[in-house]
Amino acid sequence: MRVLMTGFEPFGGEQINPSWMAVQRVAEQLPDLVVCHQLPTVFGAALEELRVAIEDHRPQVVICTGQAGGRPSISLERVAINLMDARIPDNAGQQPIDEPIFEGAPSAYFTTLPVKRLRQQLTAQGVPSDISYTAGTFVCNDVFYGLMHDLSTRHTGIKGGFVHVPYLPEQVSGRGWEPSMALETIVRGLVIVAQECAQNPAEIVAVGGNIC
Repeated sequence: MRVLMTGFEPFGGEQINPSWMAVQRVAEQLPDLVVCHQLPTVFGAALEELRVAIEDHRPQVVICTGQAGGRPSISLERVAINLMDARIPDNAGQQPIDEPIFEGAPSAYFTTLPVKRLRQQLTAQGVPSDISYTAGTFVCNDVFYGLMHDLSTRHTGIKGGFVHVPYLPEQVSGRGWEPSMALETIVRGLVIVAQECAQNPAEIVAVGGNIC
């Protein structure tokens, strides 16, 4: 069993991205299970980089992660939508508005990770979490949708999904109250997610497929 976990480079003026910092530590703690890969915060290029990582590592499970500033807990994303609608430019200056990710593709895909069981495990071990029904319309959703489209059409034996993590405390210091989470807690949560998916591979698919 091999789990590929990805995180993003910093974006939007931030100097760090907790998703990439966390997945590196997860890979260090679980070297026999998890490999990690950084993605650019760029529409299109991030998915191409993810495709290279999948070909290189041949994982059975792919867990992409990203930063969701303003959220207080780890968000287990359930659905990706076929839409790019960027509030800010990506790191290459692109800012698509109301554009499909893939023309003629399904409107949305569900994750194939067991988000309800994962939330139960996280809650039982004291890690704040929730199930989210929107991954936004920025590069995180672009990657999530592209991943699930590829797993539905090109890599049907692989399971995958997306997890959003909050800001770190140092990202919100000095700018008023905003929710954040310690890096150690984020890492502990992602370790639980990776281990749970690896220990129960036959049960991963709870709700799969697409929404037309």
